[in-house]
Amino acid sequence: MTHHLPNSHDLALQARASQVIPNGMWGHMATRSIAAGYPQFFASADGCRVKDVDGNEYIDFMCAWGPNVLGYKHPQVQVAALAQMAAVDSGNGPTEVVVELAETLVSTLDFADWAMFQKNGTDATTACVTMARAGTGKRKVIVAKGAYHGAAAWCSPSLVGVMSDDRVHVITFDWNDIASLDTAVSHAGEDLAAILLTAFRHDVGKDQEEPSVEMLRKARAVCDSTGAMLIIDDVRAGFRLDVRGSWAPYGVKPDLAAFSKAIANGWPLAAVAGNDRAREGASKIFTTGSFWYGAAAMAAGLATVKILRDTDAIAHTRAMGDRLRHGLDGMARAHGFTLRQTGPAQMPMVLFDGDVDLRIANAFTVAALRHGIYLHPKHNMFLCAAHQPEDIDRALEAADLALRDIVAAGVVPT
Repeated sequence: MTHHLPNSHDLALQARASQVIPNGMWGHMATRSIAAGYPQFFASADGCRVKDVDGNEYIDFMCAWGPNVLGYKHPQVQVAALAQMAAVDSGNGPTEVVVELAETLVSTLDFADWAMFQKNGTDATTACVTMARAGTGKRKVIVAKGAYHGAAAWCSPSLVGVMSDDRVHVITFDWNDIASLDTAVSHAGEDLAAILLTAFRHDVGKDQEEPSVEMLRKARAVCDSTGAMLIIDDVRAGFRLDVRGSWAPYGVKPDLAAFSKAIANGWPLAAVAGNDRAREGASKIFTTGSFWYGAAAMAAGLATVKILRDTDAIAHTRAMGDRLRHGLDGMARAHGFTLRQTGPAQMPMVLFDGDVDLRIANAFTVAALRHGIYLHPKHNMFLCAAHQPEDIDRALEAADLALRDIVAAGVVPT
């Protein structure tokens, strides 16, 4: 089926939104980080498919920008969350599920002695930094250049409405560069509160890069010698790469970790998990939100983590990512293109070699929409456990048609 995009209902909603919402939308959707022609509004989702408000269905490779890890409307997760909602969601205090979820995280994550819950990834990363500063009595935080840790003043990528003073205690270094990390540590001096790193380098529009064991060990050693906290921002990758925590295969344990996105399969939940060394800082600070004790999302999180822990969902998702990656590589070559595919297979970044201005990527992903697959031209994508071999094969057929379309339109390698 060929979709003709954008369609009337979506365009009408965009026009209405522009009258009552600044820019017509906010965040990554307001900046139109993807090319014109993408649908803005969606009507439903199921498994690995989404349907826009004009009725066009797509095999989805953004998975709600990460939260969908098991499949939209996963039956076990939905039953758990809706049953809890029928009893109570937000009340005067938490329900028993908050204790059970914290116990489950402590028994699942390889470093955790305790857990606390929030709603968004930015909530969790900000809480981690606040806890580290409270626990150490120090201020400086070292992060990698270009890394995204949320939309808060201390780490926001925005240059408007954010004061430079908000980031005066943030020091940057070059990812996987030990000498650069040493320099940052030197600049922090005796005021180092934390080193904050993502699970792997997943900057937008850049080739993804795994952390070197040497960098992780160096960061761990610095924190051990200075008393600073080592924090992993596992918001994007958590519960997708390894249920024990994304650094578990490297044998390096953080003091604090921030989770969100996949932790509750799309229900609004975030978490901070930490070791006993970080417990004092967590106990000192005041951090809260009106809906942070919401029990339905916690029930969804409990079900999601147990499924990921007790099944082969992560391994299956990785296998589907490999299937997609290998298929796209051969197909692109057949049409005269060379792809750079980086990052974990279940969180693929797909870029066209030499495509500096994204001319090829934008043309390809918009053409792919017309053939029923939802890709992204410059952000890492996501697979979920609902993707099956036949879905990947159907997506590859659509990608082949999209490549044929753009070549016929004169979009060829530079």
